[in-house]
Amino acid sequence: MTLLLQISDPHFGTEQPRVVAALSRLIETMPPDLVIVSGDITQRARKRQFAAARAFFDTLGATPALVVPGNHDIPLFNVFARCFQPYANHQRAFGAELEPSFESRDVMVLGVNTTRPYRHKDGEVSMQQVKRVSARLESATARQLRIVVTHQPVAVTRAQDEDNLLHGRERAVPRWARAGADLIVGGHIHLPYVLPLHDTFANLPRRLWAVQAGTALSSRTRGSIGNSVNVIRYCVDASDAAGRRVVVERWDYADTGDRFEQRAKHDLALDGATQAAAVTSAG
Repeated sequence: MTLLLQISDPHFGTEQPRVVAALSRLIETMPPDLVIVSGDITQRARKRQFAAARAFFDTLGATPALVVPGNHDIPLFNVFARCFQPYANHQRAFGAELEPSFESRDVMVLGVNTTRPYRHKDGEVSMQQVKRVSARLESATARQLRIVVTHQPVAVTRAQDEDNLLHGRERAVPRWARAGADLIVGGHIHLPYVLPLHDTFANLPRRLWAVQAGTALSSRTRGSIGNSVNVIRYCVDASDAAGRRVVVERWDYADTGDRFEQRAKHDLALDGATQAAAVTSAG
């Protein structure tokens, strides 16, 4: 089994020490094979905020982390830096690659930089990015779980969030589906949910799921939605007719226990299986 941890929107600079400590304990008890960070690592893209984020991820030791920037990781008030060096602090902390990838025998994870310095908070995916990701997806093996990581969502559950949708999603999602994508994971709106994109977008050739994460560490929580992360479990069973199975768990921070606890579990059908996602609540 492969275990992936999705952390989104930690917004270092507004992180809560108790929540940071609780997340560290969760990682210690359930070590992931990869940590996926879907943007907004910092609150205002400042050096000290990136340094705090880097220090946290350094505690993971040898565990790899795939990190893509969010709109908050581009300077807002420093106009010169936003125009001419928008990713300087991000790259200083996490390396030059803004669209990292990770590949193992069982998973292919592809990062997409959907931020644009000329936009305030909106994200965009270009045709060049769509084609690049599609080509990588088409090279995946039959056993691999294929994940695309964006910051802004490709689908939302509420009308008031439609302004936050990723620009270019209408061409990206069908193309990535045809290329074999299984999951598109993101953040941005601090709202965790799982959506069947094959029900949202017309005529997708395969099952494709949107997996959104809330804010992992920030005090900037949304309404009654607290801090949360996603745990993605994937296994390949050659003896099973379905073959591949992915489970997405939502783990929420609980003040009472000062820990992250599993609150929801989504068992997702892949590759044209007829069953819908079975969603159960825990706790």
